[in-house]
Amino acid sequence: MAGVLACFAGRFGRVEPRRTAAAFVTGLLADIEVKTCWQLAEQAGHARPDAMQRLLYRAVWDADAVRDDLRAVVVDRFGAPDAVLVVDETGDLKKGLHSVGVQRQYTGTAGRIENAQVGVFLGYASGHGHTLIDRRVYLPVSWTEDRDRCQAAGVPDEVEFATKPDLAADMITAAVDAGVPARWAAADEAYGNSSVFRSHLREHRLGYVLAVSRSHLVPLDGGKARVRADQVATELPASAWQRRSAGAGSKGPRYYDWAWLDDVTTDADPDDGGHHSLLIRKNTTTGELAFYRCWTPQPATLAQLVRVAGIRWTVEEAFQAAKSQVGLDQHQVRRWDSWHRFTTLALAALAVLAISAADAATDETDEPDLIPLTVNEVRRLINTLIIGKILSLAHRLHWSHWRRRHQARARRSHYARRLNLELQP
Repeated sequence: MAGVLACFAGRFGRVEPRRTAAAFVTGLLADIEVKTCWQLAEQAGHARPDAMQRLLYRAVWDADAVRDDLRAVVVDRFGAPDAVLVVDETGDLKKGLHSVGVQRQYTGTAGRIENAQVGVFLGYASGHGHTLIDRRVYLPVSWTEDRDRCQAAGVPDEVEFATKPDLAADMITAAVDAGVPARWAAADEAYGNSSVFRSHLREHRLGYVLAVSRSHLVPLDGGKARVRADQVATELPASAWQRRSAGAGSKGPRYYDWAWLDDVTTDADPDDGGHHSLLIRKNTTTGELAFYRCWTPQPATLAQLVRVAGIRWTVEEAFQAAKSQVGLDQHQVRRWDSWHRFTTLALAALAVLAISAADAATDETDEPDLIPLTVNEVRRLINTLIIGKILSLAHRLHWSHWRRRHQARARRSHYARRLNLELQP
């Protein structure tokens, strides 16, 4: 944990916010029910939440610079030439209208259209481990066309509308420019269906395995014919399918049947000098199909493409760990800077767990009766062995009284406001 915290300590010009940031990340790792500034301050032994709130709102520090330092630490531990940059999005359900980027929109978190805030994230995955290394908040058109609303939420004037694939491309460019070692990119169909995003990856000479929809039109016969992906699958003979594992799962190898058409040409960049193909995955139990547009600057094997397709799920595991273990979705902030600051510190806490789990797996002797340490178990051990100092009873009672006083003032304010509204003619 000390190594991750030390990597960005120099980004704070004063000792107070530096210590608060360390306490903030430690609090995110702590075994507390909700990871808001109040709870984090109580866990840190503070008398009030002011320092934690100031860290997210008014303290002078650059969240993007901290993100860069964190990314460098992750790459130093997990870096590998054949690593995969994995893109995905996740939503946080919201009740109000003022949190940056919030609107009624589809989010996979709920599986339907809800009032939500969506963030696009970049994961890094190699044989050494995986975690999240970058983040962007998605601003819908309803926000970018309302500059007053943007100004109220602290959105910089130069920020304009960008699609989710645009945000993903921006993060990948930043990673490549920073020298992050990677040979592949992977994403779901929201990104794979974008020809602009696919072209962006080819410009960086990144091989990709990108999911596409079943209605995606696949160019065949030198681009002369365009056929739906699901139609291509129905016309394949039984001999076209091969059973291979997409990687180890919690219940063993994840076997699927795979078909690979390696003569697919591109409809966007026919002179790129690479190799385009279509990969189809079939569930061995249900028969459900999934489709992937693939490209590599050099010839690749089916085993390589299947491996990358399987690694895409590491970002889902990272989201689950980030939300359940370090409170990625528990922020109560509204402004642009505050969202990026909270999210960056949450990624730092997640990196602590991911690196600790990887180090433990390397150090442990092979014991067949034990599974490797998971990030969940690492967090329990951190709480037991490092964080678990017992705060005094007086401190706990102080915070109980502080919360109740604050809630009483808020209630009086709400009652007074409602009474004034009712008395107005």
